[in-house]
Order: sequence, then C-alpha cells, then structure tokens
Amino acid sequence: MKAQELHNMTTDELLAKQKALKVELFNLRFSHATGQLTNPLILNSYKKDIAKVKTILRERELEIARVAKELNKAPNKAKA
Repeated sequence: MKAQELHNMTTDELLAKQKALKVELFNLRFSHATGQLTNPLILNSYKKDIAKVKTILRERELEIARVAKELNKAPNKAKA
C-alpha cells in the first residue's frame, strides 16, 4: 500500500483500514502457525502497512495538538 493512498483517506477510513489489516494479520499468523501459509514474507508487508497507518494517524494527532496549542498561546491584545 502506498503512503499517498493512505494520506488521502479520512481518519475514520484509516481507523477502519487499521482494524482490517490487524484482523488479516491475525489470520495470516494463524495460517503460518498451522503451516498453511505459502508465502511467509506477506506477514512483513502487513506489519509495514499497519505501521504506515499508525504513523499517519499519529501525524494527524500531533498536528491537531499543535494547532490547539497555538490557539491557546495567541496573545491577547485587549489587556492594557
């Protein structure tokens, strides 16, 4: 999955994507444990996709916090 595709998603879509990726990773791990997984390298790709989603969510969280902090720091010119 490309990071640009993830950046274009809304936060709710990202949360849903993260949940779906985690469920699929669980299923792949189960298949791997039972010896049914033909390509074990796919586990790494799902882990990386989950990390990308988490990174973008965290970036958005920090941006919201930064904007709120700047709004609270705005100087009040009404004081005299």
